[in-house]
Formats: sequence, C-alpha cells, structure tokens
Amino acid sequence: MFSVVLLGNSAMTHLIRVDPRLHTPMYFLLSKIGGDMMEHENHTFSSDFILLGLFSSSQTSQVFFSFIFFIFIMTITENALMILLIRRDSRLHTPMYFLLSHLSFMDILHISNIVPKMIADYLSGSRTISFAGCGFQIFLSLTLLGGECLLLAAMSYDRYVAICHPLRYPVLMRDSTSGLLAAGSWLVGVFNSIIHTSFALHFPFCHSRAIDHFFCEVPAMLKLSCVDTSRYERGVYVSGIIFLLIPFSIISISYMQILFTIFQMQSGARQKSLSTCSFHMVVVIMYYGPFIFTYMRPRSYHSPGQDKFLAIFYTILTPSLNPIIYSFRNKDVLMAVKNIVQNNFLNRK
Repeated sequence: MFSVVLLGNSAMTHLIRVDPRLHTPMYFLLSKIGGDMMEHENHTFSSDFILLGLFSSSQTSQVFFSFIFFIFIMTITENALMILLIRRDSRLHTPMYFLLSHLSFMDILHISNIVPKMIADYLSGSRTISFAGCGFQIFLSLTLLGGECLLLAAMSYDRYVAICHPLRYPVLMRDSTSGLLAAGSWLVGVFNSIIHTSFALHFPFCHSRAIDHFFCEVPAMLKLSCVDTSRYERGVYVSGIIFLLIPFSIISISYMQILFTIFQMQSGARQKSLSTCSFHMVVVIMYYGPFIFTYMRPRSYHSPGQDKFLAIFYTILTPSLNPIIYSFRNKDVLMAVKNIVQNNFLNRK
C-alpha cells in the first residue's frame, strides 16, 4: 500500500511540474497535497492513525453496528435506484430531478467513504488508517459536504421558482442553468477541499495518533496537532459562513417565500404542499444544524462524544433520508418505479 501511494503521488507531482497546462492554482495545491503525503509516508508510515470509532465489544454496540450496516445498505440501494429512475424515465428529465440525481450520487460517495471502513474495522478488530487513507477521507468528505451544501441551496432555488414563479420556470431554470448549478457545486466543493486538506495535513502531529472519531474529520485531527492552529481555524470559520450559513439562509428565505405562496392556494393543494415543505425543512435542519454546530464552534468547545453524535446526522442519517423525502413520496417517481417493474418483470411473464 505504501509503495502504491508513493508511486501515485510521485507520478502526479512529476506530471504537474513538466506539463505547462497543469500550471494552475488547483494543480499547484494538488501537488502540495501529494508532496505532503509523500513526506509523511516516508517518515511516519509506520505510525498510522488509530480511529477509535463508534463501536466497542458490548452488546449495545453490536446492535448499533447492525443498525449502521442496515442504514448503509438502504442508503446505497435508495440512491442508486433514484439515479437509475431519473436516467431511464424521460418524465424525470427535468432540472429538479437532474439536481436530485447529483444529490444521490454525492450521498452514495459520502456514506461509502466512511461506513465501509467502520464495518471493516469492527469485523477485523483493526482500527488503523494510513496517513494517505486519512487524507483521502478528509478530501472526499469535505468535497461532498461542501458540494451538498451548495446543491441543496440550488434545489431550494429550483423549488422557489417552480412554485412562486411557475410561468417563468422554463426561462429561469433551463437545462443549462441546472447543469451550471450542479457543476459549480462540485467544483467549488473540490477547490475548498483541496485548500483545507492541504493545510490540515501540513500540521505536525506530535501527540497521540488516536483520533477519537469514526472517520478522519478536520476538527478531530486538529486536536492531535502540537502547533497553534488558531489561524487555520479562522479559515474554517470563514468557509463555514460560505458553505453553511449562506446556503442555509438561501434555503430558509426560499422556503419562507414558498410557504407564503402555499397559504394562498386552495385547501387541498395547500395541505399537500405544506406536508412536502415540512419534510424538506426537517431534512435540511438535520443536515445543516449538526454541521454548523461542529464546524463553527471554537476547538475548546468540542468534545469527542458530541462530535461523533453530531457527525452521524450529516454523514449517515441524512443520506438515507434524502431519497425518501425528496423523491419517493413524489407521484412521478412512484409512477417511474411502476413502469420499470412492469417493463422489466411483469412483461417478461
């Protein structure tokens, strides 16, 4: 594993240096991450990190492990089915479902970045993770968390236009617009993650290598550093404003406008729309609330148990609820499921 990581990072760094087309800020930061990883792997590959995780050997932990495993399988199945339905059914080829397909893909990647390692550690009894593996977890996690924050704001804007300005919807939410919103969410998430991963991995870890968390997360990693990280923490706070407070404010304002429009509808349509909006806001609060509380508090206010509990919401529970709340309660999605079942199973008989 060490040889593969070293070879891969060496090749990437060499390509960035020799190809002028890769002389951009993004690739400069990528080369810095690769260099940091090689340096740490060369000197500290025998001192891997230890993830203390969520589970112990108690009977309660075994039940909790079974619950997490069930949630993982359910999340992968739900989101994969959602992507399949959107691709196969032409009635779902709309901006809203296009954004939902990206949300489902992010959720699959996010839970797959964390839970399989938890499961493997629990079953094998080994809790170690390499420096490169920890860096990859941080990078992918920050990319997906940041991207999903922006994507949820884009989805709320889509719903706002559809409900409050239905006649202007074809103009304001063209396919190109939804494509730009999705691509922007990914790219900005990646760029933010490159910056934070590079800085987080650059700090020397002089204390214990035991990370009191179930995955490599920046706040938990900073506790292991033996240097002052206050300047970097201020950068995390600024990113929190950009990726958490601003998108959450956009979502809140959008849904306030939507609710104002809903109250002017007839009673039947009003009740259904209120129910849908309520479920949407519950999921949004479950995602943003713990996320904001984790990343926008000073390090001195963090406790391992509290951080792990909060992280479960935005890394495991919310990805499992998104398809149910945003999609499977929708009649168009249910009709698409019915059509696929009929075309692929019933018609064969």
